[in-house]
Amino acid sequence: MLTIAIETLVYLGVGLVMMMLGYFIIDLLIPVDFPQEINDGNKAVGWVSAGIYAALGFVIRAAIISNTIAEEAGILEGTIETVIFALIGIVAMALGYFLVDIINRKFNFNEALKAKNEAAGIMVFGIFIGVAFIVSGVIQ
Repeated sequence: MLTIAIETLVYLGVGLVMMMLGYFIIDLLIPVDFPQEINDGNKAVGWVSAGIYAALGFVIRAAIISNTIAEEAGILEGTIETVIFALIGIVAMALGYFLVDIINRKFNFNEALKAKNEAAGIMVFGIFIGVAFIVSGVIQ
């Protein structure tokens, strides 16, 4: 029981740090000031932010499950693999964002998010969740 509690706290800590790191990196890549836009009530950016956290949480969950099923991996190895898969998830989300933005010439995500276009935010949310499904499927 104590071992499971310790593992839970370790993975929770790693997961939260990786989600915050992912949020920070995506905020750097998308030319919109996420904290300021959210403070101003920009729901489009709120959707993007929620997508970052939900998608990374899903990828991190898959990494943790794959480590706990393979029980030969210790907590250190499992934590390192979780960090690696989270980083892969972050990169994949950024690629998904930019690829869809390049292919879709009807509008520009960056401009739409700045203009508080909630539909664009929901679309980016969907891209991030879709990418998370793909990455987590590979992990498991």
